Amino acid sequence: MRISTKGRYALVVMLDLALNYESGRYVSLKEISEKENISFKYLEKIMLDLNKKDYFDISRGINGGYKLKNNPKEYIIGDILRAAREDIEPVSCISTECDMKHSCKTFPIWKELNDVVNNYLDSKTLYDYIKESD
Repeated sequence: MRISTKGRYALVVMLDLALNYESGRYVSLKEISEKENISFKYLEKIMLDLNKKDYFDISRGINGGYKLKNNPKEYIIGDILRAAREDIEPVSCISTECDMKHSCKTFPIWKELNDVVNNYLDSKTLYDYIKESD
């Protein structure tokens, strides 16, 4: 399991939007791109995936951009990574049918690791990380 730049940048964008939640301000992708030194085009692709989950409002025009629809406490880190199409499983046989699952000596190790990682990611919200930056 390795979280790709796409997953990491999805969290960066969502955390940036979470930091601006209280102000109600729309944040432009250009602003995030420049501040975080991330390709604007790459951020646009990431936002397409995240938009499918209806995470934010979008405003067009000169003061347009993105803002979270809900409180940062409602955005689970694991869900954001999955929305960015991250594969957070340590091995592929966790989610696929494998004839060897029941006889594989190592499957219980990978299953337990998968459960620990997913439980951790699903126990954290954007709010947990923006409150630390205050």
